[in-house]
Order: sequence, then structure tokens, then C-alpha cells
Amino acid sequence: MHRFLLTPRWWGINVFVVLAVPFCLFMGSWQLGRFEDRVDSHREATAGRPADRVAAPLDSLLPVDKKTSGRLASASGEYGEQLLVPERTLDGKSGFYVLTLLKTDSGKAVPVVRGWLPGKADGAAAPAAPTGRVEVTGALQPSENSRTKGVHSDGGLPAGQLGVIGAASLVNIVPYDLYDAWLTVQTPADGMAAVPPKAPNDTGLDLKAFQNLGYTGEWFVFVAFVLFMWFRLYRREVETIRDAEAGLLAPEETGPEPASQRA
Repeated sequence: MHRFLLTPRWWGINVFVVLAVPFCLFMGSWQLGRFEDRVDSHREATAGRPADRVAAPLDSLLPVDKKTSGRLASASGEYGEQLLVPERTLDGKSGFYVLTLLKTDSGKAVPVVRGWLPGKADGAAAPAAPTGRVEVTGALQPSENSRTKGVHSDGGLPAGQLGVIGAASLVNIVPYDLYDAWLTVQTPADGMAAVPPKAPNDTGLDLKAFQNLGYTGEWFVFVAFVLFMWFRLYRREVETIRDAEAGLLAPEETGPEPASQRA
């Protein structure tokens, strides 16, 4: 009855199933692992950042990565140039960041977002930075680029305004070395609102994360489909043989005698 499974045609079908099932299971497990990694990194990025957490020296947290992004960092020095970062949204309202360069004791400068104000960027509305030596504590953030969500990367901004917060966009504005990072003060003064730190790249539960979850389901569905089609072909073959043996099929319906019956 089941000798048809040894025919060349069924050898091909069986080999395909034997290879396809573990491959689909592997790919489904891999996609599920990618999703779980994103969930874990999202949990790490959004948890354990209390305001009273002890700040670490800025240099000890560089370069910025998934573990250090959002950590409280401290730096000492004197404030220098002040710039406005327009078209930034906070709590659904449009406004601008007040950014001041902090010239640190190391000789490098780090951009410090001292707070957010509503409305169009206005230098007269932005409070001046404290003078003299200061110690700044803020959430560490990686430099932005033209692909960062919410930045103004088209250029054409007036003097004193900055579209992208990063060393690459500041290198031609300030005459000193820059850290490839920036700080956002979590307890701003002068009526400004705090700019919350953003989650590190590839850590949020975004569309990519749920794409991984969707691909996981697709690969497991493929496994079920392959097994279902194998069983369907097998059952049809068995039923055809049984009908032929019972004489229920006309000769023209049975076609050539199956190899399993010619032995």
C-alpha cells in the first residue's frame, strides 16, 4: 500500500518536506528571538532611569550605545555659544529647544539642551545661560543625523539656529572640539520644560519589532502548510490506490499502473 512513498516523485516530495520544516522552524525561532531582543532592549531603555539616579562622568559613558543612552551624565565647565533648535514637538505642541555649548574641563564642548519653550524660535524669549563655572547633569543622548525623526535637515535656517543636534552639524559653527553626544537637562530653570531623553535606536516596540513578530507567525504557518499539503497528497494517493484495487475507477481514470502495483 505504501510502497508509492519510495517512488522518485515521492522521494522528491519527502526530501522537500524534511528540509523545509526545520528551515521554517529555524527562521520562525530566529524572528521570534529578534522580537524578544527588541522587547528586552525596550524594557532596559525605558526602565531604571529614576531622576535621583547617581550621575556618572560624561567621559565614562562614551561612546553612546544602547546601555548608556539615557543615562544621567555630569560635566563641568563654562557655557559658551547658545543656539535655538526650531520645530521641536513636546506633548503635541510645537516649540524649540534652547541649546548651549558647555566647554568642559577636558577642552571639548558638549551640546546641552537646557529646556524647551513653545512657539517659534525666538532668541529674545530664550533665557541666557548661567555665567561662570557650572556643573551640568543631563540625560545622555547620541548625536542626531538627517534621518533622525523630528529634525530640520533641509537647511536654510537663520543664524543662531540649528536643525540637527550633533558634532557634524556644529563643527563649522564652534572653534573647538566636540563630543559626539549631547545632554538634555531634566530639571530646567527659567520656566523651560524638560526635554525627555529618547530611547536608543532599534530598541523601541516600533513597526520593525512587530514585523519580526509577524514574520514569526508566517514561518510557523509555512510549517503547518507544508505538513498539511504532504498529508493531503498522501491521503489522495492512498485513496486512489484503494479505489483502483476495489475496481471503482475506470481504466482511463486510473492511468498507468502505479509503480507500487507492478512489483
